[in-house]
Amino acid sequence: MKITAAEFIEYFKSVAEMIEREKDYLCELDRKLGDGDHGVTMSIGWQAVNQKLNNELADEKDCGKISSTIGMTFLNAVGSSVGPLYATGFLRGGKAVAQKSELTDQDLVEFWIAFINGVKDRGQAKAGDKTMIDTLEPALIALQDNAEASQNFTNAFNEAVIEAERGMKSTIELVSKIGRSSRLGDRSIGVQDPGATSAYFILSAFLKFVKEL
Repeated sequence: MKITAAEFIEYFKSVAEMIEREKDYLCELDRKLGDGDHGVTMSIGWQAVNQKLNNELADEKDCGKISSTIGMTFLNAVGSSVGPLYATGFLRGGKAVAQKSELTDQDLVEFWIAFINGVKDRGQAKAGDKTMIDTLEPALIALQDNAEASQNFTNAFNEAVIEAERGMKSTIELVSKIGRSSRLGDRSIGVQDPGATSAYFILSAFLKFVKEL
């Protein structure tokens, strides 16, 4: 399959819409673990991104520039720790597809591998810490394993999203080890991590998008 720059932009717009729908749910999760503002924070970041998509990036043909600009826009809009994580992810993803107006299966694999590795490198968390990495790490492993075997991005990404969902749900039984929620200790058990949840939403939105294409 091939995704054009215009279609890439449409995906990111769909993420902004999805975050608005899920904003209250993300805040509800976060109230049990932290400040209760994760949904609002994500909304602020993605609404800033959406504004950029509808204006400066509306006719942009360089997929790398689209992703990199999204990363910097999100960072500038969001003051919390999630800002640098997503910014690094989208900047790394942007480098992987720099100066490409159309993305092939291989380009998409490289984009998401770079994105996830960027988030991991910036956050320094590991699977089991009850963070977004519990979603992203299994997705990365599944994508790498299946992309080479199947030579089909949609199939490989489908497996990645299945593993991402499993990872997200695993956070319910984990003790939080990083950030504000780590102060809760064992009291953090029983609640799904909001960061792992929003990361899953972003991945699953892309799977939905490519299947509809």
